[in-house]
Amino acid sequence: MSPKKFKRQLRVYRIVFYRETLVDPREHFWSFVGAFIGISIIAFMQSLSLPSIENVFLIGSFGASSVLIYGAIESPLAQPRNLIGGHVVSALIGVSVAQIMPDILWLTAPTSVALSIVVMQVTRTLHPPGGATALIAVTGGTKIASMGYWYVLNPVLSGALILFLVALLFNNITKNRHYPAKNSRLRLSRRRQLRKRF
Repeated sequence: MSPKKFKRQLRVYRIVFYRETLVDPREHFWSFVGAFIGISIIAFMQSLSLPSIENVFLIGSFGASSVLIYGAIESPLAQPRNLIGGHVVSALIGVSVAQIMPDILWLTAPTSVALSIVVMQVTRTLHPPGGATALIAVTGGTKIASMGYWYVLNPVLSGALILFLVALLFNNITKNRHYPAKNSRLRLSRRRQLRKRF
């Protein structure tokens, strides 16, 4: 590639990245409020039910999910099917790998992440934080290991549902924010149901 073409391509990339990251300050406010409320509800539940135990409800992948569902709400990876399905599928894979395979970290960790990616792709629930959910099931310590498949229901499913409900509330307060995205499968199926009724 010639230096002239390279410089032109670099300019195009800068413009694209700039436009992608240029967000109205009001969007920043609602992203902050949604993420703060979603994570604080999960943390509050943690403090009520498990005051003296390690953080079980507040898994790290929820922070990454918050970035998507409150900060990049139009992304296909942030839609409800991906959020909930991705976490649940990955948690199932992670717990299964932890229980079936021998306790060899260099084997279980990559197997859980790689399998969760493939299963999320097959089920059309790809959600990047799901990889972390699968990894936490394998590397999360004795408390998470002792939970077994309960890890899938609580904290993973319950936490994902809390984040989803808060996202529904705060991402639809203003007329500029729509969650799920206007062209998402959930919104399209709802529109079809309404058309059939009327």
